[in-house]
Amino acid sequence: MKAFSLDGFCLLLFLFTVSPFLSSVSALSPTGSIPLRRPVKFIIGEGEENLGPWKSEFTQLAPAPGPKGEDVLILAANRTKRPDILRGFRRYQGGWDIADQHYWASVGFTGAAGFILAILWFISFGLALVIHLCCGWGINIKDKGSSRSQRICLILLLLFTFAAATGCILLSVGQDKFHGQALDTLHYFVNQSDYTVQTLRNVTEYLSLAKTINVTQILLPSDVMDGIDKLNVDLNTAADTLSEKTNENSVKIRRVFNDVRTALFVVAAVMLLLALVGLLLSVLGYQHAILIFVITGWLLVANTFILCGVFMILNNTISDTCLAMGEWVANPHTESALSNVLPCVDQITTNKTLFQSKQVVTNIASVVNRFIYNTANINVTQGSFGYYNQSGPKMPPLCYPFDSQLQERQCTDQEVSSANASMVWKNYECEVSESGICTTVGRVIPEIYLQLVAAVNESYALEHYTPPLLSLQNCNFVRDTFTRITSSYCPPLNHYLKIINVGLGLVSVGVLLCLVLWILYANRPRRREVFEKSSLPEPSTNLPLSNANSEV
Repeated sequence: MKAFSLDGFCLLLFLFTVSPFLSSVSALSPTGSIPLRRPVKFIIGEGEENLGPWKSEFTQLAPAPGPKGEDVLILAANRTKRPDILRGFRRYQGGWDIADQHYWASVGFTGAAGFILAILWFISFGLALVIHLCCGWGINIKDKGSSRSQRICLILLLLFTFAAATGCILLSVGQDKFHGQALDTLHYFVNQSDYTVQTLRNVTEYLSLAKTINVTQILLPSDVMDGIDKLNVDLNTAADTLSEKTNENSVKIRRVFNDVRTALFVVAAVMLLLALVGLLLSVLGYQHAILIFVITGWLLVANTFILCGVFMILNNTISDTCLAMGEWVANPHTESALSNVLPCVDQITTNKTLFQSKQVVTNIASVVNRFIYNTANINVTQGSFGYYNQSGPKMPPLCYPFDSQLQERQCTDQEVSSANASMVWKNYECEVSESGICTTVGRVIPEIYLQLVAAVNESYALEHYTPPLLSLQNCNFVRDTFTRITSSYCPPLNHYLKIINVGLGLVSVGVLLCLVLWILYANRPRRREVFEKSSLPEPSTNLPLSNANSEV
């Protein structure tokens, strides 16, 4: 039997935003500190003794949704067929699975292009710089068509600087939009978690109040009260753990997003400043100053290529997750990678929870009707136990919403439901004297009427708060959440990630090409140099060859 894995549920809620970061990989890996299958009790009691005589009948006749068949659904199977680094670059066939290290190895391969470009650029341009500085080797514009070459070089330099500036703008806009959308997604997850916690606390509160039901000293059976105590412990533990982990993870994720936002802002600002100042220095011909900017740009371009690889991994991870959620929504009760981390498809647990809630509601109705049949609706002689001069038409009993098999039943015309019982019974309330005896026609005194209303309110609350609780276990709540995510949050996140990748690509390529042109354009001959050379006398033809070469 699959147990309710609260850690897995909480981590899955935040997977959308935290999975690309390394902390998530360690947390979800088989060797991580957070086990995926640590159960958190989510039912009344621990043993089957709580089910009483209806144990076998109820679990058989009132089945909840559960896994259908033994087929396993491979989520995002086609999309995740990528080379697996850990298996000698063979194709990964396991589909989306955050608990599988081979999935992370395969999705990490999608950023290999950026990492490889960073390494090649770092090594190749570094060697070129060493050769240029140590050997004095370089490329200069000093041929006969130098004027034309200079113009072409300047135009290219302006074009690449414009491309780098455009990339910086796209990077700034894209990361700002992505940051806002990611926080909106996180906020939605937190709201859903808060809703879950509040549902658990509502059930706990009303069950606790049910223990205080006292209609003329008629109480709930002791075994029912024991079941309520056990359920309250389980539900409070689940609510406290989920609330704690939600707050803890949301703070960490928000901090990570803020750090990423700051880092991308700094990269965009520094690269833009580098491109503009480098352009200015190359135009002015400051060769020594431009060398410092070339070395700085060399390192920054390598880091930008690495960022490109990281965000490619991020983009593919989010796309995989969106697709996996969409496929799971279409097949929520089929075994898949999500089955191990979601609080659903647990047939026995759902049935036991449903049984306990129905049992409490039934016992409340029994307490109320015992008073109505044995005290309110009988004409007790004066001086007898239970006498308060009750008289008039008999009170209608409270409807039993479930039959002996705890299946739903229709109320008869002679019964009142928990929804309108308080209004109907108000007509049977009498006025009392100081001694508590009815002085007008009626079947119930105000004090007992309030006790009946309190009991009915508890029954009504349990009937209406149990279905949301069950929706957490039969996946309806999770399915609705995933549907909202895949339709409203996935498309914007993927769109803004693509803008960031385009911006990083433009910045990397633009500054890369600018570095080469800075050196080339800064080493161009000045007009003053050309004028001085043109004013020198032509060397004599009878000079030694060595002197002539030195003049050149």
